[in-house]
Amino acid sequence: MEVSIYNTLTGKKEVFVPLHAAHVGMYVCGPTVYGDPHLGHARPAITFDVLFRYLQHVGYKVRYVRNITDVGHLEHDADSGEDKIVRKARVEQLEPMEVAQRYLLRYHDAMRALNVLPPGIEPHASGHIIEQIALVQQILDNGYAYVSGGSVYFDVVKYDKDHKYGVLSNRNIDDMLNTRELEGQEEKRNPLDFALWKKAQPEHIMRWPSPWSEGFPGWHCECTAMGRKYLGEHFDIHGGGMDLIFPHHECEIAQAVASQGSDIVRYWMHNNMITVNGQKMGKSLKNFITLEEFFTGNHPALTQAYAPATIRFFMLQAHYRSTVDFSNEALQASEKGLERLFETYARLQKLTAAAASTVDVKGLRERCETAMCDDLNTPVVISRLFDAGRTVNAVADGNGTLSAGDLEELKATFKLYMEDLLGLRKEPSAAGSGNGGEAYGKAVDLLLNLRLQAKQNRDWTTSDRIRNELTSYGFTVKDTKDGFEWKL
Repeated sequence: MEVSIYNTLTGKKEVFVPLHAAHVGMYVCGPTVYGDPHLGHARPAITFDVLFRYLQHVGYKVRYVRNITDVGHLEHDADSGEDKIVRKARVEQLEPMEVAQRYLLRYHDAMRALNVLPPGIEPHASGHIIEQIALVQQILDNGYAYVSGGSVYFDVVKYDKDHKYGVLSNRNIDDMLNTRELEGQEEKRNPLDFALWKKAQPEHIMRWPSPWSEGFPGWHCECTAMGRKYLGEHFDIHGGGMDLIFPHHECEIAQAVASQGSDIVRYWMHNNMITVNGQKMGKSLKNFITLEEFFTGNHPALTQAYAPATIRFFMLQAHYRSTVDFSNEALQASEKGLERLFETYARLQKLTAAAASTVDVKGLRERCETAMCDDLNTPVVISRLFDAGRTVNAVADGNGTLSAGDLEELKATFKLYMEDLLGLRKEPSAAGSGNGGEAYGKAVDLLLNLRLQAKQNRDWTTSDRIRNELTSYGFTVKDTKDGFEWKL
């Protein structure tokens, strides 16, 4: 089946055709590591994790690059303010690289908890200064940049005369010039120009030698330079959050065209935002909740802790191009829905095959495949699984049968979409994880098997005692035609 994805550059869904099948090059903007990862960081990570998994599933060999910004990202997009990491280092009285390392490790921990697969390459901006200097020199040589006071700026007006600035965000340069002021940016020829290289002030810690000054690269340079280094002058997919369309990705396109004469990227993909009361969740607005706070429940806006799988499911219930508005009620609903799906999946594993099927389960895989091929429509996939789940529960309750072939196909399809593609996995039991959690489950099964044996021997006193005791501890026990089911 053909995979279609929405290309922000053209504003429509397009059939995905890689430049060098069966290889795919994919670059995704990663975090600026100056603070704990929050819910807004989780969304692009999960979105492009699903894309990564799905492209591999349909047979592509994917080189997935996700960058780490550890230098050059100033507080304001208009090239003003401090470097975000340097500012954090000053506040915490640490070396900038200590800050970057601390929060990078915390980001990785959160991604593992969310079951986000690591990229194949995770380059750091600070480790690719040479490549960024070379990019800036190319742009200067082609006449689309100028040196001013030891800094280098991209000449947007001159570029726009030969090409078009604003192709990704559909903005007009005249409108942008009329709304921007040059105050405090005297080094620039016009307010839309952006920094390719910044001369470091005497107190600035992170600095490197260059032909123009001791300084550091502009934020936009790193992705153009590193994407080209690891994926070539033209590659398939560039992803990130919708808030990066302008100015970051717009500037990336301008840099690529100014340096090599053509855009590097064929398909631009963007996930929409997490909002809180209609506002984008982010550090700059101070309305964010960190992932660790979600996992522990330690935040005044939260009424409870939420498992990483619940956060992932919460994201995937909405299409990646739709906004997701945070609320406790929405997360609680996601928690209940995911638990129902996990219970159905567990019941499916315990079903026994019959000689023939009396229920229709055919076509589930094809319906899920169609949804995924339609611009990663994960909400439809989830609804298909719930639809099939009603049939699974009916069979488990004795209201139908499944043949061996239908049962195996159902199990394989649930595993493929729940575990392998959507990345939803059951959290370890609260009683322990690893071997401890497994032993805990086996102990409960042992008790319920003894109860089953007591029932068969018509020893109702023992049978009732085991059930009542387990119920008093918080267990729900359900008798089925094949034995029993339980949950805590």
